[in-house]
Amino acid sequence: MNWQETIGILGGALGNIGVIPQIWRLFRLKSAYELSLLFISLWLLSILCWLTYGILLGLFSLIFWNCTTLVLASLMMYAKLKWGRRPGSGT
Repeated sequence: MNWQETIGILGGALGNIGVIPQIWRLFRLKSAYELSLLFISLWLLSILCWLTYGILLGLFSLIFWNCTTLVLASLMMYAKLKWGRRPGSGT
């Protein structure tokens, strides 16, 4: 493995590790009203673009970490759709 791929793997790992506490909090508190649905939607679209790019170029670090990020972002979208209402808003 070359040094460029090592940097890609390290960057992907750090980026994904940074999101895990937020997702943990969403599921622990069962509250996601403070998250923007537009943000999560655009983030998912961005991940799909980067994943496609990685597949087209055959770049392992982009493929692996964007698959991982896609799972994490999907969990965030699930939480937003399930618990995205402001507390006390009724429905």
